[in-house]
Amino acid sequence: MNIKSFLLAALAFITLSSCSDDTNTTPQTEHTYDMTGFAKGADISWLTEMEASGKKFYNAKGSEQDCMTLLRDLGTNSVRIRVWVDPADGWSGKQDVLVKAGRAKMLGERIMIDFHYSDSWADPGKQNIPAAWTDFKDDLTKMKAAVAEHTKDVLTTLKDNGIDVEWIQIGNETRTGMLWPLGLVSDNKFDNYAALNNAGYDAAKAVYPDAQCIIHIDRGNEIGGFTWMFDGLKAAGAKWDVIGMSLYPEDDNWQTVTDDCLKNISTLASRYNCKVMVCEIGMAWDSENGAAMMKKMVEGCKAKPECLGIFYWEPECYGGWNDYNKGAFDSNGKPTATLDAFKK
Repeated sequence: MNIKSFLLAALAFITLSSCSDDTNTTPQTEHTYDMTGFAKGADISWLTEMEASGKKFYNAKGSEQDCMTLLRDLGTNSVRIRVWVDPADGWSGKQDVLVKAGRAKMLGERIMIDFHYSDSWADPGKQNIPAAWTDFKDDLTKMKAAVAEHTKDVLTTLKDNGIDVEWIQIGNETRTGMLWPLGLVSDNKFDNYAALNNAGYDAAKAVYPDAQCIIHIDRGNEIGGFTWMFDGLKAAGAKWDVIGMSLYPEDDNWQTVTDDCLKNISTLASRYNCKVMVCEIGMAWDSENGAAMMKKMVEGCKAKPECLGIFYWEPECYGGWNDYNKGAFDSNGKPTATLDAFKK
């Protein structure tokens, strides 16, 4: 199935779907979902592509269920969706984002949009300029305009379709800047990166004035990278509402890593007078420590008024999807105990 056909089918799905049960004839049990307050979230950006490939999802009883509905039933109240500028296959492009956001809205989920400002992955090891913007690689004014136009275009499309957006990431894991080499932070020069960030920030606020904009970097357990980045950005006049962090513990360090991350949340909130969000977290799906790690992090973050929430990264991944092993579903497509932390 090509992406256009799948998107049409998915749009039809969001108008017809409802909570699944073990049979179609059993009356539905009434549920109330608390979709307010602390964000208990999941990045579900791969979901439509997984569904198009034939992946199925099952509840604890083994009954097939829509994945996003299943995640809501497990306690999530928020979703995070990445957006690429012009991806080769369409996945994570604007129309795919619209489908996932529309489905999330139907379920009452709150929404974070994660702008990568790239045609594919943007992360600490790469922040590649989209193909359509390569002519601006040495022109800060034109690159700022491209960032603003793309940001407004995507967000206006969502708003025009009645979708609210609560949080907006201006870049993804921008440990040393974005849109390299123009926005690369080197020799402690933050000006270009701050200017590009502000172009995205201002564009986002023009569409969703009440949305909270996030600057997001990785290694939430390492305070030095955050203070270096945000001290430099502050001096360069960068704008942000929330500091976002990623955290990926391993079996041999998870207790220390989580202790450090929870401490850093409070340190950063105090130092920069802003809220903090754990935008990504994950651990090997078959780790014996995954459930304990997630319980500790959810409870620890909820206990801090300065922390807005925590998002598991692509929990729906299973069966070796894209060689990613840190989902929170088992090899049979059922959620693991790691997601139990979201039930309270």
